[in-house]
Amino acid sequence: MKKAVFTIVLLILSNSFMTLAWYGHLKFKQMKDLNNLPLAAIILISWGIALFEYCFQVPANRIGFIGNGGPFTLLQLKVIQEVITICVFILFSAIVFKTNLLQLNHLAGFGCLVLAVYLLFK
Repeated sequence: MKKAVFTIVLLILSNSFMTLAWYGHLKFKQMKDLNNLPLAAIILISWGIALFEYCFQVPANRIGFIGNGGPFTLLQLKVIQEVITICVFILFSAIVFKTNLLQLNHLAGFGCLVLAVYLLFK
């Protein structure tokens, strides 16, 4: 149980950095010092942030994988990661971009992913 919780916490941290690296630069236009950066600089900044994603993602997968003594199969790890990605993205977009992202079709799709997690653990 301890490895499962640790794996999930690491995946949440990893996905937080991933979401920031992938989408955070979209707010640069609103920041005085960053609004005129060339694309190459934005890519380098995103890579720098993504480094931290890997620092959490790789240990999470190694600790959580059943082949390394963890509780999760490869498929379970991937589906857990996808659900965490969506949860982190929803929070990020609501807090950083102030979007009203969740509509009924979004909730239905998210429900299908949660069902996928349930089915993969059966």
